Amino acid sequence: MTHAPLPELLVEPLVRAALLEDLGPSGDVTTQAVIPPGLQVVAAMNARDAGVVSGMQLAELAFRLVDPALRVTVLHADGSTVTPGMQVMEISGAASSILSAERVALNFAGRLSGIATLTAAFVAQTTGTAARITCTRKTTPGLRLVEKQAVRHGGGAAHRYGLSDAVLIKDNHIAAAGGIAPALTQARAAASHMRRIEIEVDTLAQLQEVLATGGADVVLLDNMDSATLRAAVEMVAGRLVTEASGNMRLARIAEVAATGVDYISVGALTHSAPVLDLGLDF
Repeated sequence: MTHAPLPELLVEPLVRAALLEDLGPSGDVTTQAVIPPGLQVVAAMNARDAGVVSGMQLAELAFRLVDPALRVTVLHADGSTVTPGMQVMEISGAASSILSAERVALNFAGRLSGIATLTAAFVAQTTGTAARITCTRKTTPGLRLVEKQAVRHGGGAAHRYGLSDAVLIKDNHIAAAGGIAPALTQARAAASHMRRIEIEVDTLAQLQEVLATGGADVVLLDNMDSATLRAAVEMVAGRLVTEASGNMRLARIAEVAATGVDYISVGALTHSAPVLDLGLDF
């Protein structure tokens, strides 16, 4: 699948901030001391693990921000599957510039490729079902936009990007509002016709109250075992979008997807994904 890049206006500040953090007030003092001025090289970014790449857009931008004269060729675009030893990017130009941008480029590419790779593993467990894997707001502060894009590169779907996207009534909202019925009634009165409302339930009794009250578009079935999820889907009978959440380990996903839920949200995609090992060599 081809994925459109994010607008550079949105991602450039992230990459610039990372470069400023790394270069500090004095720049790359090792490169300044060791590398002869004007030395030209060709560098290859290679995959050392199998996985799905993401963050190529940000890695390329890191090199260009340090030195617009660098020539960067992305050989495997975001969303591509790679195997160990496969070259994903080539960078040619001043050795000093490549070295100064290397770590930031690899940090973004490794982190985001790890998210895409883990997402792809979860998505593979839903084969043969209509269930979609989606992420949550459990993201690295400041990096939510690109981490959620990495989930999409891995074949997953994006949940809401922030608190302003949609109404999601969780257990503490219900408690503070005085119950499911008043929470839904107040949410529907406040929401525009363009804004969807989701509500979290822990039991089938709560689900029955949601169905009786009305006003929700999506129901989040939280921390239910597979038998209860199946019963919940039967109760809903297509009247609401269903989302399973909580304790969604990779080994359990196929079983959960088979219950008939529409979405399975997995916080681990962004908060626990291991980095995909990528290296840069002259």
